[in-house]
Parts: sequence; C-alpha cells; structure tokens
Amino acid sequence: MKGWKIENRVNEYSELTVLRELDVLVVGGGSAGVAAATTCGRNGLKTALIEKYGFCGGAAVAGMSGTICGMYLASEDPSKEPEQVVFGFTEEFRRKLKEKGGVTEPQRYGRTFTVTHDPLMWREAADELLMDANVEIFYHTAVIGVVMDGEEYKGVVVESNAGQSVILAKRIIDASGDAAVVARAGGEYFFGDNGVIQNPTMFFRMGGIDMDTYLDYYGEDTICPPEVTAKILEVNASGEYSLPRHKIWIFPTTRPGEIMVNATRLAGQDGRVLNVIDPVDFTEAEVFGRKQVRDYARFLKNFVPGCEKSYVVDTGVEVGIRQTRSIEGVEKLSNEDVVTCRKREDSICRSPWPIELHSGTKPKLHWILEDWYDVPYNTLIPRVGENIIVAGRCLSAEHEALASARVTAQTFEYGHAAGQACVLSLKKNKSLRELKGQEVRARMIAAGSRI
Repeated sequence: MKGWKIENRVNEYSELTVLRELDVLVVGGGSAGVAAATTCGRNGLKTALIEKYGFCGGAAVAGMSGTICGMYLASEDPSKEPEQVVFGFTEEFRRKLKEKGGVTEPQRYGRTFTVTHDPLMWREAADELLMDANVEIFYHTAVIGVVMDGEEYKGVVVESNAGQSVILAKRIIDASGDAAVVARAGGEYFFGDNGVIQNPTMFFRMGGIDMDTYLDYYGEDTICPPEVTAKILEVNASGEYSLPRHKIWIFPTTRPGEIMVNATRLAGQDGRVLNVIDPVDFTEAEVFGRKQVRDYARFLKNFVPGCEKSYVVDTGVEVGIRQTRSIEGVEKLSNEDVVTCRKREDSICRSPWPIELHSGTKPKLHWILEDWYDVPYNTLIPRVGENIIVAGRCLSAEHEALASARVTAQTFEYGHAAGQACVLSLKKNKSLRELKGQEVRARMIAAGSRI
C-alpha cells in the first residue's frame, strides 16, 4: 500500500497558531524517540518531543512488551555466559534502569538472553533523560497533519485538548513506530509481506507467584518448556480452553512474586489479520486480547506449579504492536541481509536478534548464532521527502528482516542514529539524505555505540 502524491500544503494551516519553531521535532516517545530527542538536546539543538500518551515508552511501556531484546549474542552452547554486543544509548538506558532497580539481570531466552524492565521506572528514566537534555515534552499531543512545501517537510499540525496548532522544525524525526508523519504527508510506505503483517499481542503481568516453585517447574529459560506446550494442547483438545498460542514466553520481573507473560495471539474473530492502523482492528485486538489474557491466566493458575494463588496485575495500555507501516526507504534491509549476517561500512546499528516472526499458532524463530548483521543508515531515509528521517520499527525493511530488526535494543540505536544525523545535518548545512552512514556512525561510536 502506498501513500498519495506529496503536494504543497504550506498555506493550508496558515490560520493556526504556531506553537513552536524548533531545530528538531521528534514525533513519538518510544525507545527510538527518547534516544533521538535526548541526543539532539544534548548537542545543543532546540528540540521538542510530542507523545500521544502521558508518558514515554511506546511498545515497551504502553504495550508492556517489558524487555530490552537484541543486546546479546545467541549461541548453541548452553553454558555460554551473556555476551553483550549492542551498547550506545541502549546501554545508557539499561544502566539508568539498573540504578533505579528497574531492570533484571540477563535471562535466558532460548539461545540468547534478554532483560525485563519495570514499566513505571522506564517512564521515569525517560522523563529524566529528556529533561536533563533540555528537551521540551508535549504529552497528550498527537500529529494530525503535516506542513509541506513541495517535497520539504516544514512542520506538523498537532492536536491536544487545547485545540490545534502548528509546530515548525528544521528537521523532523518520525519515531511514531507507524510512520505517522510520513503517511500523513503522502509518503510511500507498505505493510509487511503484500499486506500480511505480524499479529499483535496483549501482554500481561501476574502477581502472587511462588517463584521458587514456579522456577523449579518452568526452568530458567523464559521460552516455555515442552510440558507446558503439551498441557496447552491437551486442554485445548478437551474443549475446556481455547488457547491459540502453544509456545508461550514468561519473564520474571524486578518485582517479588511477579511474572510478565507473552502468550496471546490476536487475530480477527473472522480469522483475518488485524492491522491496528485501522481503529476497528485496534479495538477488536484490545477487547479480545483482554479476554484471552483471562483464559491464559486461568490456565497458568490451574496447571503451572507456583501460580496457584496468582492474579492478573495489569494488561498493556494498548496491545503490543509488532508491525504496521514500513517506509519505502532509500535502501531496504533485506531478509538476505539478516540471514547472511551482512556487514556494512555505513551501518548505524548491529543486531544479533533472531528473526522472530509471529504468525500462526507458533512463533517462527531463525537464530543468528555467534554473529550479527548491520543495519545501514539509508533504511531510515524515506525515498521521497526532505528534512525527515524515521527511527524505530517503521524503518525500511522486508517482512522477515523487520521481525528481527524491530526490537528495543535496536530501536534505541535507530533513534540515536537519527539524532546524530540531525546534529550533523544542521551543523554542516547538508540534507539528511546527503549524509553518509559513515559520518553518522563515527558520531555514534564517539558517544559510546559499538558498530
């Protein structure tokens, strides 16, 4: 699916109040947006961030995905200790969470490792980083239009309870996760594999867990053991339950007696693939997601030792969104780039995370062992349009490649890259597409990234 032709709309919003004139506007306060805005602010740029919720975190917090995946190498050796290969802003944020007691030590996830974080502390850490970098934050504010002059992005139209206004900026970072700015400007984008995208999920947390008993049964691997899958298949066959995912993931959190559960699989009640860009699909995912949570919680309480006195603490504010729009970029990360672990001189991020494709009853995992692939800078640059760069899961990537490249450690670094690119672009008076990935990479390395 593609957008419509970009037209001159610079005068369309001329009667609206100009709320701010900025160097950089960041749209979206997820991991990519926080990294991008903090980077710009630290480098002396007049920067603002807008976010539709009253807090930062995006899929990690509102969607309660709850883990920072993508930091560690995968290995077939079960005795191998966690080996971290992604640092930069990702590591800075992890350290800040650790200082607050808001992140676990590495936990086994199949052949690799991940960490689980506290969503409240994630919000607080983001607030502190942004404020320390002198970033102006506008919560409860959404983009509803884009100010264009030909192919140049000049600003956005925002709406809040105060009404509509315009924010003008020399550079815009679309960290919405959904390519919201690019799409509203008529830019080119697509959905997954000819419209087929990964299904959303409703994460939930359960308290009242006897952790010693639970871990003795479930084990240290957060991917469920075969006996749990067998029990799900057994109770489904009996007709007592209807649990669409047979392979579930459970993560102990930083809180005593609490686990975070990734178990639901959300499709339309008519079997269709849900695309949460459509509010009808979004609503259906959330209503039936909460119903599925209760079914899985009942299963855990009845059949998993240590969960006998468990209860649902909370579900996500929204469903966990894995995929919506991807931009048509100057370059596209290919499935082959991922599986062959392609290295790039213009890389702005490493990724050792597997292709983790959620479609059907069992997630597909293609492991990248003892290695990583590189994500090139130009996957963040739309094919058409000036003064705009994206950060986060809406980068230009093929369907299966995105199923690896979309996770949190990498989206932090995409935001870091987008922020450094804006600093370079304004400092050198060059367009974002004129920049070389090697230039951006050098600034990222100087700031702590390992590429």
